[in-house]
Amino acid sequence: MILGKIKALKNRFSANKDGKALASNFGYLMIMQIAGYIFPLLTIPYLARVIGVEGFGKIAFATAVVVWFQTITDWGFNYTATRDVARNRNNLEKVSEIFSNVLWAKSLLALISFLILFILTEFIPYLKENQILLFVTFMLVPAKILFADWFFQALEKMKFITIFDLISKAIFTACIFIFIKEKPDFILQPLFLSLGSILVGLVSLYLIVFKWKVRILPPKYKEVLLALKNSKDVFINNIVPNFYNSFSSVLLGFWGGSIANGLLDAGSKFANIAQQFINIISRVFFPFLSRRSDKHSVYAKINITISIVSSIVLVLIAPFVIKIFFTPEFYQSIIVLQIMACSLVFLALSSTYGVNYMIIHGYEKSLRNITIISSLIGFILCFPLIYLYNFLGAAITVTLTRAIIGLSIMFKAKAIQRSILAK
Repeated sequence: MILGKIKALKNRFSANKDGKALASNFGYLMIMQIAGYIFPLLTIPYLARVIGVEGFGKIAFATAVVVWFQTITDWGFNYTATRDVARNRNNLEKVSEIFSNVLWAKSLLALISFLILFILTEFIPYLKENQILLFVTFMLVPAKILFADWFFQALEKMKFITIFDLISKAIFTACIFIFIKEKPDFILQPLFLSLGSILVGLVSLYLIVFKWKVRILPPKYKEVLLALKNSKDVFINNIVPNFYNSFSSVLLGFWGGSIANGLLDAGSKFANIAQQFINIISRVFFPFLSRRSDKHSVYAKINITISIVSSIVLVLIAPFVIKIFFTPEFYQSIIVLQIMACSLVFLALSSTYGVNYMIIHGYEKSLRNITIISSLIGFILCFPLIYLYNFLGAAITVTLTRAIIGLSIMFKAKAIQRSILAK
């Protein structure tokens, strides 16, 4: 029955130009995302055997720290700039202005972020011990700036970067098997990942400048500050979840050590894969819904249905997945995966009614307030939960807080919809 509904929706979309654009971009994003699944799946069993649970934990800790700086550098532009370019994509001068302001703003934020990281690693002993790993992982920040996937998303032209992303992932995967031979080599994993991302970023920048003729304009102080100001609410909405999400991994690293973080990371990996699939649907629809907000109900049915199915399937297959891809020292991650799988439905509610409704309709402040309050609740909860239940407490914290956020956003969006219909 569900498959029949999805097929009917697909047929409706394919009958018009917008539908074909959605189908095309969904297809290319799916290819890129499937590659993002397949290549890590090839390396997980090998890395689990070579670097072990402690190596996994150290990489997870560094990633959790750098996520904060990635969020600062993104500053919400991945949504606001995507929306603005999608609405002005036939005006090359305006597109060049938007792209340039975002590029310079992100570069400034990346510089500030690195200075903060450097200071923190110099004065906090545990961070000092992992300073080189943190610096190597931080390379993902400038790589993300170069890889302006938000621009291709706005133009609904994802095919132009899919092939280069596939090539970089293939090279990155080959390097893991060739160069990582013993436990101390774990630092090469984020290094290869960063270098691959930088390669794709340089190619995407080349396409933007030479294919679409977008000009990189000199930085204008006032315009860059205005761009930052206009995206601040989305930025707050993006960074506040780190207070319960990535902070849980950071706190677990301090209290539980690398092994606890490794167990959390192993259990989270497959939930994150399913989450990325849901994010694909959100990314494909965002520029379309920016132009055709009347189609939101169709998107909501697709996104929520897929999230429910994914959550149920993951809970059921969790024992088989962990035992297939990991060594026995990771088997405690089974319950982590089952807990995290439940959060997929709530993440879908957040993307359906938050990103793809409230942001599009200009309710960024309301969304920001919900996210702040809910994330602070999660931040408070993570201390007793992680202290009492270790890595399971971290998984419970993330899932519980996502439930509070997702349900709150849905109820608020529904209230907005009712008020609009009442007018």
